[in-house]
Formats: sequence, C-alpha cells, structure tokens
Amino acid sequence: MNISGLKVAIVHYWLVNMRGGEKVIEELLDIFPDAEIFTLVYDKSKISDKINSRKIHTSFIQNLPFGVSKYQHFFPLFPFAMEQFDLSKFDLVISSDSGFSKMALTNSRQKHVTYCHTPMRYAWDKYFEYLNENNLGFIKKSAMRIFMHYVRLTDLASSFRVDHFIANSKTVAGRVNKHYRRAAEVIYPPVDCKKFTIAPPSEEPSKDPFYLFVGQLIPYKKPDIAVKAFNELGLNLIVAGTGQMEKELRKTAAPNVKFIGRAEDARLLNLYQNCEALIFPNEEDFGIVPVECMAAGKPVIALNEGGASETVIDGKTGVLFDGCSVPSLIGAVKKFIAVRNGFRAEEIREHALEFDNEVFKSRIKRFFESL
Repeated sequence: MNISGLKVAIVHYWLVNMRGGEKVIEELLDIFPDAEIFTLVYDKSKISDKINSRKIHTSFIQNLPFGVSKYQHFFPLFPFAMEQFDLSKFDLVISSDSGFSKMALTNSRQKHVTYCHTPMRYAWDKYFEYLNENNLGFIKKSAMRIFMHYVRLTDLASSFRVDHFIANSKTVAGRVNKHYRRAAEVIYPPVDCKKFTIAPPSEEPSKDPFYLFVGQLIPYKKPDIAVKAFNELGLNLIVAGTGQMEKELRKTAAPNVKFIGRAEDARLLNLYQNCEALIFPNEEDFGIVPVECMAAGKPVIALNEGGASETVIDGKTGVLFDGCSVPSLIGAVKKFIAVRNGFRAEEIREHALEFDNEVFKSRIKRFFESL
C-alpha cells in the first residue's frame, strides 16, 4: 500500500488523559499528519498539543450532561455511539482499541487495521477479578453478569469488521487469537527513551538506597504485594502513585515504605536514575514503566507474565519471578541483591532502546506499506 496521499481516520475510544494509548496516537500522527481523529469523548485540557492540533470528531455522548466528566456512566451507549461515525470518505481506518474503537463501521473498499492494546480485560481475561474487586452488591453484580454477556458477543462480532490486527505484545497477540480467533502482528508500543538517561557517575554511594514502585494504587497493579514484601524485607521502598488503595496501604506500611504521590518528568527521571531497581509485581499488556526505568539504566524486578516477560531479560536487565505473591517477590529481591553488581547500566539502556518511539514508527510504517 502506498501510504502517501491516503485519507486516514484514526478511531480512539476516548481522549480524556495521556497514557500509553494516546502516545500511540501521537506517533501515528507523525506518519499520517493529515489524519482525522474520531473519539467518543474528548477533554482538550487533558490532551497534548500535538493531538489537540488535529481535527477531532466526537460522538453524541460529548454533548450529554456529564458526558465527558462521567463518561463511564454511558458505557451501554458506547457500541451504538461508535457505529454512528461516518468514515466513508476515508481510504484507511486505524482503530486504537481496547474494546470499542474497532466497532466503527467501514465499507468493502476501505482497509480497517486495529492496533489492539488488549481485548477488553473486564469482559474476557480479568472478568471475574473486576467483578469481585469492585464490591458490587448482589443486584448490581447480577446485572453486570447479564450485561457483560452481551458485551462479549458485541466485542466478538466487531472483531469480524477488522481486516488486520496489530497487537502491542506477544501476550496481547495470544489474547486476540484466543478470543477472536485472529492472527495479529506484534509491534511494541512507543516509549520515549530519549527522556530517560543514565545518571552521571557519582563518587559516593547513595546514603539511603531505595527500591521503587511506580503506578496507580489500584488492585490490578498489585501495590499491596510490593508494600507487604518490603514490610518484611525492611528495605526502603518509594511508592510513586495515587489511587483507591492508597489510604489502606498507608495504614499497613512500615516506616521504610514512603508514599510520594504521582511523580512526573524530572522527579520521575531522578527516581529511576537513583533507585536500586524498579518493583513491577503485576501483569500488564505491555508495561511502559519497566522500559522507562531500563532506559535510565536501572534493572527491573518483575513478574514473569505479560509484557514484562517480553521486555525484561532475566539476569541481564533485571530479575523475573513466577507467581504474584509476597514470598515470590521477597525471593526475587534477595536474588537481585546477590547478583546486582553484575548489571551494567549501558547494557540495560541499550536493550530499552529496542522499544523506542522511532523503532515503533519504523515498524508501523513498514507494516502499512506491506498491505
């Protein structure tokens, strides 16, 4: 496919923050600078200038009372709203998807490519976890069970509308094959490795060495596993993040565990550069945080599942452990301590550069040109 001159539509579920999915959109806009964006709802104040500068179309949900601030409450309308976008003037439709974007309608002359961040976790792989962790009452839980049955049917049906799937990891490609019976090309998402550099050499060792946890303090990120493990280890742990579990975690944390809220930009870089290692105890679809830390030359102690099992090389860029449990993490930290002098910052960073945003753009461009 000759991608120059194509009329391109990029469909994204919602634009209300800047996370991994939105970073993918930014890189796609470099390849397709004239692309138009279609999204359910859009909060301009939370989105980058790069995306804001493009033509953005929103669904009718945008204009409903609390449509943007409480968009999750309109969940039952999402499939219908996606199908109302008229994309007929475009040659290529790219859906950035974790559930609803691929529901956009295309015709037989158009190419529809889905970049899949993951099939809906709350409908498929993590269904029972979401059902049980949200403390729903009997009536709400029963209603959710019935409703999610139809969500799965709708999600499966929409997968037939896609001509080609791209997955953001081998883990996600496996889910695409499992749930949709479709093959997916694996192209890892972009990480801006240039933002994260190795700290200049220092003559003096750190007076207060610490390990680092970065992420939302919500159940599936497993911050409780990290806190409990370091309560027992007695080693310093800095927790950078906020979320619904913060209050309870603060109550149970030992004095060696410090909570600092969200850390961004310069402060986050400083934490990456000066930590002993990043603690990553949960399964992610890809997981940008471990790659950022490795770009700063520091190793990662990660659960050997999901994206981290693909980005962290055991013994070279970090330590992988099996089983998301406190004893497993404690064992991994002790293993790391025994071998930590063998890690080399330059080697760790060199590996991280394999996931740089320039690599992403090069691979994505080649993929579309091969169609």
